[in-house]
Amino acid sequence: MGTLIRDKYEAWKVECQKRFAQLNANEEELNCIFIDIYGLQDELSPEVADKDVTVYRIIDEPDEEERKMRYVLSKRDAIITLISYAVGCMLGRYSLDVEGLAFAGGDWDASKYSSFVPDADNILPITDEEYFADDIVSRFVDWVRVAYGQATLEENLRFVADALGGNGTPREVIRNYFLKDFYKDHVRTYKKRPIYWLFDSGRQDGFKALIYMHRYDRDTLGRVRVDYLHRLQAAYENAIQGCGRTIDSTTTAAEKGRATRKKEKLQRQLEECKVYDQALAHLAGQRIAIDLDDGVKHNYALFQGVELAREGRRAVKVDLLSKI
Repeated sequence: MGTLIRDKYEAWKVECQKRFAQLNANEEELNCIFIDIYGLQDELSPEVADKDVTVYRIIDEPDEEERKMRYVLSKRDAIITLISYAVGCMLGRYSLDVEGLAFAGGDWDASKYSSFVPDADNILPITDEEYFADDIVSRFVDWVRVAYGQATLEENLRFVADALGGNGTPREVIRNYFLKDFYKDHVRTYKKRPIYWLFDSGRQDGFKALIYMHRYDRDTLGRVRVDYLHRLQAAYENAIQGCGRTIDSTTTAAEKGRATRKKEKLQRQLEECKVYDQALAHLAGQRIAIDLDDGVKHNYALFQGVELAREGRRAVKVDLLSKI
């Protein structure tokens, strides 16, 4: 047996509409009372415009005017919220077994996580292909399986992917969302004070990994570098060699062209990672500590603007974290 996300979504949409209608009715009733008290029947109307009702409602595909309303969510918005909660479970902020926050600093309590165990090292790699068995897409699929059941897994992934939009299989669409849009949505939600931090090597998407700020420790940078960045660099090198063998052995121009383009992309990603590795090594050796009381803006800045000297060339500054 399994549960469909679609059914939960429809139920939530109905509940939101009920709350919206009830609040609208309450506000109009109050307006009627005040209009009667002050004798303003000829000057004011008790009706309340939808845009002025301060409770969320869900419209699958809102039109242009509805999108401007502060308290309107689309189906995509609803699924983005679900994905954000899932990432919170992966990193230990939330748990399927307790209500509210499971961890926001302090002492870690493993007993709160029995249904779905958070990532042990607080590092979720995000890559354009599946280079890690436990990357963020694999962990998301596991979360959907645990939360909603194996029997409905593929249908649920399809529903999520359809809501996000894009081409490819459900896993490909979800991977692309994590790679391109998840962090932008997270930063927007938290008003440029993100609680999840994205290690990001740059425009080539050579390396990305997500951590939870409240689980950061002095060894996090070292783990990111050795356990993930170096492993990914090795994977790129192997893939480049594989593309080279394909180019040498193939007899078709189309296949040779695909292999050549992929090889060039991998080479750009690898070069980006090598520069990023230098910056990461510089700060990893310092074993920087953060104080949560200093706030996100102060702590985030500790990992930005690492200056790297280059022989015969101008020094370059590298941000370890994605710009916010």
